[in-house]
Amino acid sequence: MTDLPSRSIDLKAVLSGSSPTVAKDDHSEGMSYLQSLPRRLVTLYLPLSIIVFILLFPFYWMGLTAIKPDEQLIDLEKFNPFWTWNPTFKHIHKLLFESYYPHWLWNTMYVAVCATILSIFASVLAAYAIVRLRYKGAHWVGGLIFLSYLVPPSILFIPLATVVFQYGLFDSPLALILTYPTILIPFSTWLLMGYFKTIPFELEECALIDGASRWQILIKIVLPLAIPGLISAFIFCFTLCWNEFIYALTFLQSTQNKTVPVAIVNEFVDGDVYRWGSLMAGALAGSLPLVILYAFFVEHYVSAMTGAVKE
Repeated sequence: MTDLPSRSIDLKAVLSGSSPTVAKDDHSEGMSYLQSLPRRLVTLYLPLSIIVFILLFPFYWMGLTAIKPDEQLIDLEKFNPFWTWNPTFKHIHKLLFESYYPHWLWNTMYVAVCATILSIFASVLAAYAIVRLRYKGAHWVGGLIFLSYLVPPSILFIPLATVVFQYGLFDSPLALILTYPTILIPFSTWLLMGYFKTIPFELEECALIDGASRWQILIKIVLPLAIPGLISAFIFCFTLCWNEFIYALTFLQSTQNKTVPVAIVNEFVDGDVYRWGSLMAGALAGSLPLVILYAFFVEHYVSAMTGAVKE
């Protein structure tokens, strides 16, 4: 038998006819809270603080380097490497007004948005056809499409460079817009396949009975229900386009046509001389759009990725 906690009854309340109040002498709940607080600090807050510090420190270092004077960037023994008392905006001014950085940022945004829209459109059609249209070998087609994502871009950029040059697209943003879907469509298709499988097929059957076409079902039923999956695929494609380096380095040659990841490395590095202030300012400014994008849509991204992995 379990021991019941000791209770004391107010006798005055019993004699007066009112309901007695029961006082608990067992303070185990409060003691357990005091005992669990140190455990929570060790098992939750301390690891979480370490992870947050590791993730945010690169942004702090980039911002600090962007406002440090040149002499503090060179002599780390004389000056404090983790703080500065004499900030300067010379590097940021040089980045924004003495280089093509605004044009590079526009090129990156233009290429990323166009390639992402093209990839999402193709991925939606491919994923819906594989999941919903019943034909022999559909499961194998989906697996083969995902396996093509595993081919490294370092192998594909050499034959793609020949194709781009023969079509006259060399040194043009259009070359990146047409080649980026080769690495975006396979993963986006696999992701949307997993999310489309979570949508009840009975909704489409009812629409087919009412005379709706496959295109109407896709536009009016499937896509509105798959908005979290579309957001997740968009974030993935946009991030990959924004940070891609090999194709942008190979297909673009003119300074004004380059994207941010390639331009800041080529234009702010002179041989063995690194202009760290402008280099870090460009890297920090180039990462802010992605940070803002993830901050607003991270819940949709996680939910869609979870649904795709379950399938």
